[in-house]
Amino acid sequence: MIAALNRLVDLVEQQHDVDVAAVAREAGSSEYHLRRMFSSLAGMPLSEYVRRRRMTMAAADVVRGEGDLLGIAVRHGYGSAEAFGRAFKAVHGAGPGDVRRDGGPLRTQPQVRFRLTVEGSEPMDTRIVELPSFRLVGHAARVPLIYEGVNPHIEAHVAGQPAAEHERLRSLSDTEPGGLLAVSDTLEPDAAEGTELTYLHGVAVTAAVPVPDDLDRIEVPGGTWAVFRSSGDYPSSLQKTWAATATDWFPSNPWRLRRGPSIVAVLDRAEDFSRATTELWLPVEAQ
Repeated sequence: MIAALNRLVDLVEQQHDVDVAAVAREAGSSEYHLRRMFSSLAGMPLSEYVRRRRMTMAAADVVRGEGDLLGIAVRHGYGSAEAFGRAFKAVHGAGPGDVRRDGGPLRTQPQVRFRLTVEGSEPMDTRIVELPSFRLVGHAARVPLIYEGVNPHIEAHVAGQPAAEHERLRSLSDTEPGGLLAVSDTLEPDAAEGTELTYLHGVAVTAAVPVPDDLDRIEVPGGTWAVFRSSGDYPSSLQKTWAATATDWFPSNPWRLRRGPSIVAVLDRAEDFSRATTELWLPVEAQ
């Protein structure tokens, strides 16, 4: 996996259009998993990295005065000087003409390089579970993606449900993952922070459970799940575990992510939710 990610980085330097699916096939992986791993390890989606690197290299040509702006635009994959100018300004904060005249400002994206470092970190508390198809039912909302810290939009959505509603949902749960769940769905692997996703506060049920008409539903096909347990300050301990799946677990285990919702089950928590024991359920498939 590390070799495949570095292959992507090399291709970004060599050509405008990178065939991510072909790199994934060569590595015996999937495009979805490769993009998710890149985002997790690089701290940005692959598409954003490509945009920043392209504009970093274009800025060097602009400053050196290597040809007119249209020629530079075409060289870096843009069909017009106008489209190139918009993309250039979005990254650098100034247009190519201003940068050529003034020498800046420039915002450089260094070339990333992935390395697997063995540091003897604590073992991850993980189990692999096979589940038949089930439903996630509850109250859904569209919220922006936030990678670190508390998501106030999710917090407001959950707090807006009365205590009686939490208990009604809990009473419907009849399968794993058990209890009240935090579900993230419809998120693309290249999603940047701020991208909208579907968040569902609800429970998992089998087909035998009658679902009230006022609840939203997500149908989940049968498959394999990797379950990661964490305990500590919330949500930081959960977010560290999520990051560690990309840095530690997936590179050293014969599994890859598949499409499907990410689910967090809260097993125990402090009254003020400052600490919690959670299980992170990720849909996986064999490499």
